Amino acid sequence: MRKKTDYILVGSGLAGTSLAIALLERGKEVVIFNSSDFHSSTRVAAGLYNPITGRKMVKTWKADELFPTLLKFYKKLEKLTNSRFLNEIRIYRPFISFEEQNEWMGKSALPAYTSYVHQIHTTSTNPGLSDKFGGLELNHSGYLDTERFAEVTDHFFRDQGLINEEVFDVTNLQIGNETVSYQGIEASKIIFCDGTHLPSNPYFNWLPFRPVKGEILTIHSELETEVIVNRGVFCVPKGNNRFMVGSNYDNYDVSWEPTARACTQIEEKLRILLKVPFHTIHQKAGIRPATKDRRPYVGLHPKNETIGIFNGLGAKGVSLAPYFGEHFAAYLTSETELDNEINISRYFSLS
Repeated sequence: MRKKTDYILVGSGLAGTSLAIALLERGKEVVIFNSSDFHSSTRVAAGLYNPITGRKMVKTWKADELFPTLLKFYKKLEKLTNSRFLNEIRIYRPFISFEEQNEWMGKSALPAYTSYVHQIHTTSTNPGLSDKFGGLELNHSGYLDTERFAEVTDHFFRDQGLINEEVFDVTNLQIGNETVSYQGIEASKIIFCDGTHLPSNPYFNWLPFRPVKGEILTIHSELETEVIVNRGVFCVPKGNNRFMVGSNYDNYDVSWEPTARACTQIEEKLRILLKVPFHTIHQKAGIRPATKDRRPYVGLHPKNETIGIFNGLGAKGVSLAPYFGEHFAAYLTSETELDNEINISRYFSLS
C-alpha cells in the first residue's frame, strides 16, 4: 500500500530535526530517513554557541535573531523529550592586550552589544589561565550535548513512527511534476538535510561545498573553572576534571579519522591558554558541512520544486538550525519569502 505524507526528510541531524519539528508544529506529516551507518556531523560536533566569534571578536551573523530562537527551540525539545542536552554556560574570552581591553570597555556600552556582555574583567580571573589583561565574559552562550541531542530526538521520532533507520538510496527516488515517491512513500516534497553527503547528491552537487575537518580532544586537568574559556582554542568544563578542547580547521584532509598533527596543534594552543598541566585522554574528528560563502544552503531545486535542501550549517549549526529550520518551514507553507542570503538561488547559474 502506498503511504502518503507531506514531506520526506533525508537526515535527522541538527538541520533535519529542526525542520521536522517546525513542520510538525504546522500540522504537516513527515517521514524521516536516517541511518546510523552514515557519518553524522551532529553526533561528533562540539556544539558550542557563542554570540561573539572570530579572531576579531565580532558579533556573529544574525545573532539578534538566532539566539532567542535557539534557547526557545532546545528548551522546548528538552521538555518534549523529558531530557537535558542544552548547557547554558558563560564564555570567557581573555584579552591579549590593554588595547583590546580598552576597545571592549567602550564596545560593551553600545546597544548592539550590551545584552551579550556579562562582565568586562580588567585583571586576571583565574590563576590557572594566561589572562593577565582580564577578559570578556559573555551571556547567551554555552554548548549543546550534540550526541545526547541526536539520541534523544531520534528516539522521539522513532516513538512517533516517523523515522526509517536505513540508508537513503537517491537512485531509487522517483520525481514527478507535483510529487516525489520513494519505496512506496509519496510526498509533496523531499528535503535533503544530510550534511556532508551533499557532494554525492545528483540534484545539488553543483553547489560549491567546502567541507572542513575539525578535531576535538578530551583532556584531564586540575584547572578550576565554571565557564567556557575560549581564546585560540575552547576549553569546556565537563565535570570530574575533564574538559572538551578544540578545535582545528582543516580544508584538505576530509577523512573522519583523528590525526596526531591536529592533536599536537590543539595541545600547543592549549599550553598558551592554560598555566596548569593537562593530559589528553581522548580524541575525535568530524567534518563540518560548510559552504563557499559561509551561509547555509536553503531552498528548492531550480528545475523541480518538489526537491529541496537544508544544508551547509558549518561550524555554527547549533545556533543556525533552529532559526533557519523555522524559517524554511514558514517558506514551505507559504508564510514568508526565503531570506536571500541563504537561498540557493544565489548559485542557480551553476546548476
